[in-house]
Amino acid sequence: MERPPRAATLCHYCYYSCQLFWTRKGEGMTDGPRSDVGRWGGNPWQPPTTPSPEPEPEPDRMSRRGGRSFWARCCPCCSCRNGTDEPYGGRGSRSGSRRPDSRGSGSRRPGSRTGDVNAAGDGTIREGMLVVTGVDLLSARSDQNRREHHTDEFEYDELIIRRGQPFHVVLHFSRPYESSDHVALELLIGNNPEVGKGTHVIIPVGKGSSGGWKAQVTKASGQNLNLRVHTSPNAIIGKFQFTIRTRCEAGEFQLPFDPSNEIYILFNPWCPEDIVYVDHEDWRQEYVLNESGRIYYGTEAQIGERTWNYGQFDHGVLDACLYILDRRGMPYGGRGDPVSVSRVISAMVNSLDDNGVLIGNWSGDYSRGTNPSAWVGSVEILLSYLRTGYSVPYGQCWVFAGVTTTVLRCLGLATRTVTNFNSAHDTDTSLTMDIYFDENMKPLEHLNHDSVWNFHVWNDCWMKRPDLPSGFDGWQVVDATPQETSSGIFCCGPCSVESIKNGLVYMKYDTPFIFAEVNSDKVYWQRQDDGSFKIVYVEEKAIGTLIITKAIGSNMRDDVTHMYKHPEGSEAERRAVETAAAHGSKPNVYSSRDSAEDVAMQVEAQDAVMGQDLAVSVVLSNRGGSPRTVKLHLYLSVTFYTGVTGPVFKESKKEVVLAPGASDRVSMPVAYKEYRPHLVDQGSMLLNVSGHVKESGQVLAKQHTFRLRTPDLSLTLLGAAVVGQECEVQIVFRNPLPVTLTNVVFRLEGSGLQRPKILNVGDIGGNETVTLHQKFVPVRPGPRQLIASLDSPQLSQVHGVIQVDVAPAPRGGGVFADAGGDSHSGETIPMASRGGA
Repeated sequence: MERPPRAATLCHYCYYSCQLFWTRKGEGMTDGPRSDVGRWGGNPWQPPTTPSPEPEPEPDRMSRRGGRSFWARCCPCCSCRNGTDEPYGGRGSRSGSRRPDSRGSGSRRPGSRTGDVNAAGDGTIREGMLVVTGVDLLSARSDQNRREHHTDEFEYDELIIRRGQPFHVVLHFSRPYESSDHVALELLIGNNPEVGKGTHVIIPVGKGSSGGWKAQVTKASGQNLNLRVHTSPNAIIGKFQFTIRTRCEAGEFQLPFDPSNEIYILFNPWCPEDIVYVDHEDWRQEYVLNESGRIYYGTEAQIGERTWNYGQFDHGVLDACLYILDRRGMPYGGRGDPVSVSRVISAMVNSLDDNGVLIGNWSGDYSRGTNPSAWVGSVEILLSYLRTGYSVPYGQCWVFAGVTTTVLRCLGLATRTVTNFNSAHDTDTSLTMDIYFDENMKPLEHLNHDSVWNFHVWNDCWMKRPDLPSGFDGWQVVDATPQETSSGIFCCGPCSVESIKNGLVYMKYDTPFIFAEVNSDKVYWQRQDDGSFKIVYVEEKAIGTLIITKAIGSNMRDDVTHMYKHPEGSEAERRAVETAAAHGSKPNVYSSRDSAEDVAMQVEAQDAVMGQDLAVSVVLSNRGGSPRTVKLHLYLSVTFYTGVTGPVFKESKKEVVLAPGASDRVSMPVAYKEYRPHLVDQGSMLLNVSGHVKESGQVLAKQHTFRLRTPDLSLTLLGAAVVGQECEVQIVFRNPLPVTLTNVVFRLEGSGLQRPKILNVGDIGGNETVTLHQKFVPVRPGPRQLIASLDSPQLSQVHGVIQVDVAPAPRGGGVFADAGGDSHSGETIPMASRGGA
């Protein structure tokens, strides 16, 4: 197109050039080749190899910045027009561009040149043309759109809506709207928008459009036109550019793109036509809108719990979630399918294959990053990834799951964080956990590749499954922890929980692996004299012993084991296991099984505290009618929660004679000085017990894991919490160990209260008590969670939480600032007080 000679029109074309640069700058694009081709490497859209910058500050923060704006620096013909730096009013004059003046007319916003150009024609504004002089998307948190779409908690000024639900918009024209005028709204996403792919949506006002889009006039008053816009329940999710075209006898006009008019569209669990629809309001409140939750860890007998700040509405998090899809190179046309989106998220939350969000690390050495136990929420992680583009060190299963919950809830999928205790990791698709021993029942470590994690954390998300036969809608497992590849990529799910329950391992995606995690048997093989192996013992209740999640509306635990498996030992449960095994690599695994068991064994461990002595016991019971002699071997070692163990540091051998119907207890005391040198991350112990009954040849085998409890942080609020007013919290910690904790770091965050903050407090002496105070400024009213953690090389997995009920600001409203800190601060904090034990 030939460049028009008029200065004002030239500025309009310059605006488009600058807009392209701004978009590329905001998305972090470069002109170089993409280094992480990803799953859709052949897609013409090339996602950024460098990150987008930190989300643009909100207006209250921008006002504190000095200097000239981006437009003033890069666009000479836009830098000094009409007294504003930014064309069309820019973000700096957002309030003026989105609201009519007090007289109710569509007055032109300060600095606007919309009325001076004709974007669709020859650059001349003719008399009688229908020129758009302003747009009000009713996008403020308190406005109708945000409230009706349940997006009023997002710390954004832009319009955020959920698909399949109407929203309202007010158009301001240069003259009154007439019935002969033609007006069309347009939404565009991606670099090459196409109508056929849903990336270019055209909505003629007063007429129906394809796919459920339509716009209706609700009121025409003077130069204002009120519209009710219906969105498609199958719309692509993401951030759309918004424009308006008008046509009349005098000519055509197109409103130039304005960043302040961009519209975010999300999945809609409130819409019955959306396949993510959830028919329970309390579920939607918990699984979509709740910004904090509980994550469970430890062992089935010693369940630990920690509060996690999901923070899906924090400023910048939504952009980070969409950046994850961009970074993977996911085609925009596929972003309306929650099955595909959740699968991409499961791949991108871990860094393998695609330079995703989190680097997994189970080594115990976290010196080059953050100990996974130290994180208290997802916000710092996601904003760091958005800001730098580099994978964040480090994560383990609960961190991957916590971030996944944040991302999926943010995008509009009902999601919960689920913990499976005694979670199997099947490496050979046998659907059994196979443990091999020699002739003397000594483990053959070179053959023992399968492992059982003390606990494993993943996600359930709710959706229909149109890609599966009927009956598999509802909860779907998504697991972002990188364990095994799926179709060559480290991702897992979505997998129907119903298919897991019934052993239908041929259902996509990744059902065999997840079934083995929750419902496989632990099979003990002993090498025979001829070199062959024989099954000598099968533990049928050792895997998936308890599956829990946070209860709806409270901090209680909700046992969801029954959703994943039939009752242990029931006919339906055994049928599911054998059905699944028939599709595994060892379909005849149960054919050689022997059973002659009259001696029972049970392992007990006291509730042990880190830094104290402990004791473990084995109880043997003779349920037969004859005396039994049992040779018992106990081996104690430390273990990571993933089942990886250190060397045995204590063992005991006993011979026990049991009369018919009698029981006996074998105990093994363990002093702190014995286990202290061997402690690994999270302080868990593994007791391996094996035994042999002389008279019957029965083999006894048991692996029992128990953890050492760590102390909690005590948080106390000092004074009332009010939006916009400074508040103070006191944190108290007592070191339970007789040794000094070095390089102690506290983390503090809470959505609506405190942006992620790092506090360096130095060393804390053995058995010493310390107190510190922190101030913060709440930015959103309502019940909030303030969460803290402590980490040091000597002690981790220490955290605490307090509920803060925030009152609204005296005159209403609040500002979206950094809430007293940012995600990459690292202050050195002096102790308020110190005391002995």
